[in-house]
Amino acid sequence: MSTERFKIYTKTGDAGTTSLYTGERRPKDDTEFEVLGTTDELSSFIGLARAQLEGDSGSIDLVAQLETIQCTLQDLGSHVATPRSMDKHKKKMARTEFTIERTEALEEWIDAMDETLPPLTTFILPSGGAAGATLHCCRSICRRAERSIVPLHRAEKIDAAAYKYLNRLSDYLFTAARYAAQQAGVEETIYVNPLTAREKKE
Repeated sequence: MSTERFKIYTKTGDAGTTSLYTGERRPKDDTEFEVLGTTDELSSFIGLARAQLEGDSGSIDLVAQLETIQCTLQDLGSHVATPRSMDKHKKKMARTEFTIERTEALEEWIDAMDETLPPLTTFILPSGGAAGATLHCCRSICRRAERSIVPLHRAEKIDAAAYKYLNRLSDYLFTAARYAAQQAGVEETIYVNPLTAREKKE
């Protein structure tokens, strides 16, 4: 087993460019890197939610599901970093293919949690304890990731399944936030029109 240590910094990005999985160097503000940065941010916040949920008991293992999602986001990043338009990299494209089965798994998890939750009859504010509120943060970051990937989807540089995954993931994170609040015994904050509430007090 090699004991060689690799340095964290390479200095190759000091000029404002970095590499795709294909080896092509691009400016760091290209669309692909905007998506990669946002999904990395999302994974980091999911890690925070996992840490807050550690040790919680529930009929659904959110910690395991969230870990799977983090791994899937890593795979999604590899997919984004290998644009489907680069035919000369067919082997790498095949290795980073993104399939619809990942989205179908999210839908199964959403349905299982939804069966345990009370019907949603009004708007709720991001709330529900530390883990619930963090998962709402994850949901909003996921929406930003979804918006950032639209140009790649439109240009057919990614598989349609990759875009669908982020769309469904925000639904999962919303449901997971509600489920986490329920398991923690924390009541969600309901939206109330501030003007109406003031009038009632007066």
